[in-house]
Amino acid sequence: MASITYPVVETFHSIQGEGFWFGTAAFFIRLAGCDVGCPWCDTKISWNPKRHPQITVAQLKEQVAAAQPKIIVITGGEPLMHDLGPLTTGLKAMGFPLHLETSGAHPLSGDFDWITLSPKPFKAPLPEVYDHVSELKVVIDQATDFQWAETQAAQIAADVPKYLQPQWENPASQRLIFNYILAHPEWRLGLQTHKFLGVQ
Repeated sequence: MASITYPVVETFHSIQGEGFWFGTAAFFIRLAGCDVGCPWCDTKISWNPKRHPQITVAQLKEQVAAAQPKIIVITGGEPLMHDLGPLTTGLKAMGFPLHLETSGAHPLSGDFDWITLSPKPFKAPLPEVYDHVSELKVVIDQATDFQWAETQAAQIAADVPKYLQPQWENPASQRLIFNYILAHPEWRLGLQTHKFLGVQ
């Protein structure tokens, strides 16, 4: 299992900048490969897995051990394009909580303590994903995106935190969300605080 590899865009030790766990020391593993195709994606470099090195589970464990984070975050790209079972089995043995950030467009694999669903209309989540969601994060670029957000919220448990996140390259989306949340207080504002801080 330790010799199994995954295409890795980057790994880094930083602070979780988004969602419920923002402000928490985290070790990020960004896997390559994505077929969702968001036009405003800020990590398009991750889309083609062939452009990134294959890293073994053992090597990733060594990096985590050196960082000693509070949590480990598996992100992408779309990490569920890969079988995450071997990766999470190896990392779980280290005792750190495992978080997944996914669009939900591929079958769930692996064993996670927290799942952030960031559904995209370009390739909708699989129905079976909704029952496993720990938090919902919907990117808003224009007013019509709120309808998409509401259809997604209707499929998760009522007590799951729900975030509306501005599309970073569209400042107007911030005001749209601000006004929407005032009228729909069940939602929260989700900011990419790491971008405001200028950190990874």
